[in-house]
Amino acid sequence: MSPEAAGPFPGQMDSDAYDRLRRRILWSFPTGLFVVGSAGELDGEVRHNLMTANLVVQVATDPKLVAVAVEAGALTARLVRTGRSFSVSVLDRADRAVVRRFVKAVTDVRYDSGGRPQKMADEEVVVAGTGAPILARAVAWVDCSLADLLELGSHVLAIGEVVGAGGRPEETEILRMEDTKMHYGG
Repeated sequence: MSPEAAGPFPGQMDSDAYDRLRRRILWSFPTGLFVVGSAGELDGEVRHNLMTANLVVQVATDPKLVAVAVEAGALTARLVRTGRSFSVSVLDRADRAVVRRFVKAVTDVRYDSGGRPQKMADEEVVVAGTGAPILARAVAWVDCSLADLLELGSHVLAIGEVVGAGGRPEETEILRMEDTKMHYGG
């Protein structure tokens, strides 16, 4: 769809003003803020990563499918492709500072003697059944086996079947994008 086809604004506004308006509107869409875990082999080595994500949504109930949007060139996208899985950690609103640790690929990973990550960016993690890391402080989590990966230009949409879940999200208010000063998308 061309910008001209998006509504009446382009004829009445200059393109920069229209672009700013579109971004403000897209930023206003309510979303959560999550940490997506991934594990896979790259260059002959098993790697693990955690990444902040704001587009995570259940897309089917039978089977239980979750979709996660990931930047196409991100380490997480590469690990999801090779590892064929991902996890989603749901955080308490009070943990808003934690997500900032995962806006770039994690370089500080401490492993146990069996090669399983124990800490990532100074945050304790546990390993899901698929091998993807989950934040130990998560109030809830899902572990997903990759069902499909859709290439969408700047992003890929990873669709995973929920193969494991845990936690008690009803006991706290979960973190949302609006709880931070972060803006993404648009």
